[in-house]
Amino acid sequence: MDPTDTAPDSWELEEDAEAPAAAAGLPTAFAALNVNAKPFIPNVNAPVFVPSFLQASAVEMPPLDGAPDPGASMEVAETAAMQLENGGTEADMTAEEETWEQKEEPGGGGGGGGQEDLVAVGACQEGAASKEDEEMMEEEEEEMPMPKVAPAPPDAPKKEHVNVVFIGHVDAGKSTIGGQIMYLTGMVEKRTLEKYEREAKEKNRETWYLSWALDTNQEERDKGKTVEVGRAYFETEKKHFTILDAPGHKSFVPNMIGGASQADLAVLVISARKGEFETGFEKGGQTREHAMLAKTAGVKHLIVLVNKMDDPTVNWSLKRYEECKEKLVPFLKKVGFNPKKDIHFMPCSGLTGANLKDPVPECPWYTALPFIPHLDSLPNFTRSSDGPVRLPIVDKYKDMGTVILGKLESGCISKAQQLVMMPNRHTVEVLSLLSDDVETDDATPGENLKLRLKGIEEEEILPGFILCSPDNLCHSGRTFDAQIVIIEHKSIICPGYNAVLHIHTCIEEVQITALICLVDKKSGEKSKTRPRFVKQDQVCIARLRAAGVICLETFKDFPQMGRFTLRDEGKTIAIGKVLKLVPEKD
Repeated sequence: MDPTDTAPDSWELEEDAEAPAAAAGLPTAFAALNVNAKPFIPNVNAPVFVPSFLQASAVEMPPLDGAPDPGASMEVAETAAMQLENGGTEADMTAEEETWEQKEEPGGGGGGGGQEDLVAVGACQEGAASKEDEEMMEEEEEEMPMPKVAPAPPDAPKKEHVNVVFIGHVDAGKSTIGGQIMYLTGMVEKRTLEKYEREAKEKNRETWYLSWALDTNQEERDKGKTVEVGRAYFETEKKHFTILDAPGHKSFVPNMIGGASQADLAVLVISARKGEFETGFEKGGQTREHAMLAKTAGVKHLIVLVNKMDDPTVNWSLKRYEECKEKLVPFLKKVGFNPKKDIHFMPCSGLTGANLKDPVPECPWYTALPFIPHLDSLPNFTRSSDGPVRLPIVDKYKDMGTVILGKLESGCISKAQQLVMMPNRHTVEVLSLLSDDVETDDATPGENLKLRLKGIEEEEILPGFILCSPDNLCHSGRTFDAQIVIIEHKSIICPGYNAVLHIHTCIEEVQITALICLVDKKSGEKSKTRPRFVKQDQVCIARLRAAGVICLETFKDFPQMGRFTLRDEGKTIAIGKVLKLVPEKD
């Protein structure tokens, strides 16, 4: 046996002894390299690469009938290695290459065979490595949960895009319903959900696994509370829906407003479980605040899902369902929804998926359509595709350029189009368009888009900026007159009062600089004298001044960019609409 095959006595000694010899052999080794060798083509039909630590166990197992004896292939490999040491031919090298996958690394078989041997082994390792890489690539590809949207035939009419925001009190089950819908419409694979279920079980949270389809970051999963607005999409026969999963916790209401401002349709999720409905609906609960914010954000249609009907305390009881309904209707009416036309109630269970897609036998008293078919049967929304481009920016990040997210409110955007970013007046070019992660060449109003832009840095964009068409810019300014309704505020509000303004996707600090007049709620008459203050439940026209320049339009020109909410100390104080923009005095 070659003396260098044995383990060295001392690592340093061994290194020093071999180094000069190897260095001396290099030129000859290079000369011996076959420059005209055939390019390496991976053998597609080669046996699957099994890492060496797994093979050890394979060798110990008795060979199955008909299976090649791993021991035999090992011997072949060893002899191939020996031949190579004595100056291997090319054929031997290929033999070595084929058996490489099946054998463990020969016990230091390479040691003293000079450089040629190293080259051969290098080639083999390269072969094995490239196979390994291929496998790794395949595995990685499998892991990525790709949205399964069947490519529509080119002549098919484009499905209408509808943005649905899920709102409601914390822990009412918004994310779970979202996850369940994605599963029922085939957007999340069963395998992925089983993985979530296992992970959730390990954390003793097995009922949360469905919400993990939408709550993707670690913090949200650990606490079981949504923080950011989750996004996902699903398709029905006639429509393409984007789910916006808003956070229910009162600390994250600003995020929820951003989500609601992109929605066409709101789903208010309430929990029918004893005690949970009541907490969500009382003064401090989020059910009230969210419903009101959704109305302010311009959501016209509301579906109320009475969730957790399968709970032992409820057990699909009609009495409890009606009780929830009776309490909610007067409040929703007060907010401004019309109970006959705008609101639709339905019972469901997010965890079991009952009444989301198919009707349930346990609930004979509910005869209308389940949730997903009901969404599909809604009338189409009217949108102006011939208006000027308006795209309020929700979020931005860097990814091979500057990427922005937002919902196209009006106008059409196509690839390579020149647009202007307001209020900075940067001219940008659209490099690529993704509508719900599917690349397209042009987009129509109502779609949730990701745009890759050229000509602007990511740092220069803030959420709340607006992409406009160059020939029709949106208005920007700091001072405006607005009609506001004070919803809840303990004391009085006087000029000089500061609050946070949420308008479309923009969040800015504002000050009420002057109160112009009070408006009578019933008759709409304006007072002749200027009020000194306003208090809860009053309507007034006031002049507001923002800390920085913001983009806005008057309510009558462009409702989506003319409504706003005022918040302070974590509560929504007032809602309002922009009546007129006041030009800046230079």
